[in-house]
Amino acid sequence: MRTRIISVAVAICIILWGGWFFGAELQAADTSQGKAPRAVIKTKFGDMEIVFFPDKAPNHVQNFMKLAKSGYYNGTIFHRVIPGFMIQGGDPNTKDPKKSETYGTGGPSEKLKAEFNDTPHRRGIVSMARTNDPNSAGSQFFIVVKDSNFLDGQYTAFGEVVKGMEVADKIVNLPRNARDLPSERAEITVVVE
Repeated sequence: MRTRIISVAVAICIILWGGWFFGAELQAADTSQGKAPRAVIKTKFGDMEIVFFPDKAPNHVQNFMKLAKSGYYNGTIFHRVIPGFMIQGGDPNTKDPKKSETYGTGGPSEKLKAEFNDTPHRRGIVSMARTNDPNSAGSQFFIVVKDSNFLDGQYTAFGEVVKGMEVADKIVNLPRNARDLPSERAEITVVVE
């Protein structure tokens, strides 16, 4: 009887593991075949590949892709880095190294309505920055470097870094000033794939 229980338990574990493993493989295959929109953020520290969630935040994904394809993000920097939390970028004001006092205030005139969803803000999630107004996102985004579930349901998660989180770790640990601005420019180029 005990042997049978152990055999059943082992069989259940194998089935569950197989489902998880092959599910992960299928998800990876979907991504590699281009079924999910993707982009690569290129920096001098390395590249980060992002897969987007058009089913969770269609307008945010469309906005990011449109801006990226137009070259909007190229030459901007990650202007806010907080170890143990996130890196933030996407502000067009950051293209001018002489106007650091304006960093964090720039973006397009068109604002997005919030698309809060059930995606938890775990490590690697890409989400939109905004003001106190939930419907004020424009171009600025952040990448979570440590699980930050206190953001869930308050910011629009619209993608995830699937390759290159070590790059985000390098950037978040750059020396920074009192405004969390890195002393070294972490300039980006975004390529849509």
